[in-house]
Amino acid sequence: MTQSTLSLNKQNLSNDTEMMTLNGITHTFTQGTEQKTVLSNINLNLYEDQIVAIIGRSGTGKSTLLRIIAGLIAPSLGNVHYCNVPMIGPVGDISMVFQSYALLPWLTVKENVAFGLEAQGMSPALRHKKAIEAIKMIGLEAEVENLPSALSGGMKQRVGIARALVVEPELLLMDEPFSSLDMFTATRLRDDIISLWDSNNLKTKSIVMVTHNIDEAITMADRIIVMSSNPGRIQSDISIEQSRPRNLNDKALSSLKAEIIEQLMHNE
Repeated sequence: MTQSTLSLNKQNLSNDTEMMTLNGITHTFTQGTEQKTVLSNINLNLYEDQIVAIIGRSGTGKSTLLRIIAGLIAPSLGNVHYCNVPMIGPVGDISMVFQSYALLPWLTVKENVAFGLEAQGMSPALRHKKAIEAIKMIGLEAEVENLPSALSGGMKQRVGIARALVVEPELLLMDEPFSSLDMFTATRLRDDIISLWDSNNLKTKSIVMVTHNIDEAITMADRIIVMSSNPGRIQSDISIEQSRPRNLNDKALSSLKAEIIEQLMHNE
């Protein structure tokens, strides 16, 4: 694995407070009578105050790795520690945004956002208050009583993001959250997420996102994890210590993009 740092208009975007460690993570799926190893010997530390992008070609195990981080899948080998405590399943401090929206079609926007709060034993009044706050944060005040069927793709993903944020997670995970959106909607939603993050209005301490979009990773992330495939391994760990917004036409960022493309083309 290689490590590199790009520093332009340097700004300390992260600290050394460790949130999660993944040690020797290997994961194998059973396909019929055969076993397929999708991740091999993954060692990764996640820190507060970072947006981390995991990028790689299809088949690199990106989404599997994200689900292991979420506690949704137990690795075949290795261990995960969250806040220095071994993870044996999902924890309340971690929320996930899915590519497919995963909204309940019979619930309104407000009810979808508030749904995750019911398990916390909150009163209906408090659930309503927190749901409305999250909906306003993500810019969907006009849609609170609408069903998902009345929403555009971008609006549905905003609901998914509000639902993840309403529980005030310390770690927010996003699995290709913009890939099903048109270019303009995706760009606007990315910009809104960055604005929320940089405004310090979120209680979330770290964001980890899976993407196949290099521009997206460079635009949003403080750190890019490049995955190789067959099986998935960490090929490089790149830090970008540059304030946002970022200009993709910048010479250094263009060079970084070319470097990542080169790695992805020759990573098998």
